[in-house]
Amino acid sequence: MFELSNKRVLIGVSGGIAAYKSAELVRRLREAGAEVRVVMTAGATRFITPLTLQALSGRPVRTGLFEVEAEAAMSHIELARWADAVLIAPASANTLARLAQGLADDLLSTLCLATRAPLLAAPAMNQAMWEHPATRANLALLRERGVRILGPASGSQACGEIGPGRMLEPDELVAGLATTFAPGALAGLRVLVTAGPTREAIDPVRFISNRSSGKMGYAVAAAAAEAGARVVLVSGPVALTPPDRVDCIRVETAAEMHAAVLGHIADCDIFIGAAAVADYRPGAPAAQKLKKRSPLLRLDLERTTDILAAVAARHPAPFTVGFAAETERLAEHARTKRMAKSLDMVAANWVNVPGLGFDADDNALTIYWEGGECDLQQASKTQLARALIAQIAARYTAKTQNPSSRDTPRHADDSA
Repeated sequence: MFELSNKRVLIGVSGGIAAYKSAELVRRLREAGAEVRVVMTAGATRFITPLTLQALSGRPVRTGLFEVEAEAAMSHIELARWADAVLIAPASANTLARLAQGLADDLLSTLCLATRAPLLAAPAMNQAMWEHPATRANLALLRERGVRILGPASGSQACGEIGPGRMLEPDELVAGLATTFAPGALAGLRVLVTAGPTREAIDPVRFISNRSSGKMGYAVAAAAAEAGARVVLVSGPVALTPPDRVDCIRVETAAEMHAAVLGHIADCDIFIGAAAVADYRPGAPAAQKLKKRSPLLRLDLERTTDILAAVAARHPAPFTVGFAAETERLAEHARTKRMAKSLDMVAANWVNVPGLGFDADDNALTIYWEGGECDLQQASKTQLARALIAQIAARYTAKTQNPSSRDTPRHADDSA
């Protein structure tokens, strides 16, 4: 049911009698969890109406390259960037030939040139057209360029002939498309991620915070959505745009983050605490801006609530993952944190290595869990987040298959 959860699929429909199957294809894709948009060639509109596909996809159907309002916003580029995969079904002999030649004289061919997403084609044509040397050469060229050809099937055709050239059935196309993506390791699961720093007020213009940019947490949220999860991101103040397909809740203080987490944790299967939450806050923030009247300023600080420990102490608790940013004895501190807070997993990283950790685009992690560990070597935070999510999915699966695997009773020790 969720094999295409959170995937964005652009369906291209070209002219041919098999276009009637595109309606069922769109319906099946949405049942599989995909978000679907449709682009039709002029010929396709002679066989099935845009209104039909709009009703089934839930999105406006595009039919022309020069639709004024859409193209004023460079919509063909937006569509090309939006798609996780482009599937042309049916793909007529004419459409295959135009793709092979790299033409860009209508919306479908233009976005196929502009997209970096996987391109798939489901041929549908008369058996003689399918066997023609020109078609065979075009197919060979497209395959060489990385286009996946799904089908065709053999059987009776609308023209009355029998042979290869029938478009695959919608269920077969959905199954073929699903293999394009890495398995949705978190498909159908609910994931709650925290990211970024918190700010604790000293007075109306000053605060205590830290150097967290939020980049790692945002990358983790994006990777979880990419893996098929329904993701809520609770974000401290950062200069980042929330990832696509992620519900983002913005907070500022540790108390606000704690409240937001508690408001969503009951619906959560996996909790990933990537935020750098302040451990202390001023006990009595000044109501007015503090003036420089003394060479020394003393602040009385009080502990904030340990969000990670509070989540892990719930009954039942979600699969709980913490982060440990360290400047010394990384393995020792990470293992201690995991045991003290009864976490399922800890991802630890150095923050005093140039080019890694805070503010950087790259990172490196060592992951610890009961009875095991794994090094994730230096990479971009986007790549690293995907690798981390794969490890989380594997350990989550192992735990749910063996619910008694948590190694220690919970006790909410707040040590960092």
